[in-house]
Amino acid sequence: MSTIIDGIDYGPLSPLIGQWIGTRGVDKALQPEPEGMEQTPFIDEIDFKIAGAANNADSQDLVALRYHHVVRKQENGLIFHDQIGHWIYEPATGLIMLSLTIPRAVCVLAGGTLTVGDNETLMEVRAESGSDSFGVVQSPFMLEKAKTKAFEMTFSFNAETINYQETTYLSIYGQDYDHVDKSQLRRVSYDLD
Repeated sequence: MSTIIDGIDYGPLSPLIGQWIGTRGVDKALQPEPEGMEQTPFIDEIDFKIAGAANNADSQDLVALRYHHVVRKQENGLIFHDQIGHWIYEPATGLIMLSLTIPRAVCVLAGGTLTVGDNETLMEVRAESGSDSFGVVQSPFMLEKAKTKAFEMTFSFNAETINYQETTYLSIYGQDYDHVDKSQLRRVSYDLD
């Protein structure tokens, strides 16, 4: 498969283009009393599309894929997480960035490393609240009631499989805890439209 699409080289991001579905995800989250810690099995779908190239100040060249990630509870099919964003790659430095927005009024820009191996590509990114570069922006309500202190994600893939684990470090309900989501997805289609 060529990494060049419409004259733009998407490099190591190109195998992600298309639709993916996972049926074995697990969400581990702290719930308000009296529930406590809860694990929710989920089904998720990610759709990756080309987003083109960008040049910043005539000195930085980037390529990006935009994505839409929908997560549904296995028990009833109801959506409990919806996320949009971009995976952004800087070929000159190997820097990988993830921008994401969720409709709880939280936005994240995480940065990190991309490693291309023989059988898979690994992307590891992190963001921290208060950082001037890779950070978290959230509404006043979220800052007061459910503050995201940091976010990190390990995302590995090949032409047929995606595996990810993301941890959101939260201060919520008067406690600090780690909210962990992990899943494995399989390719459904390769789609340039």
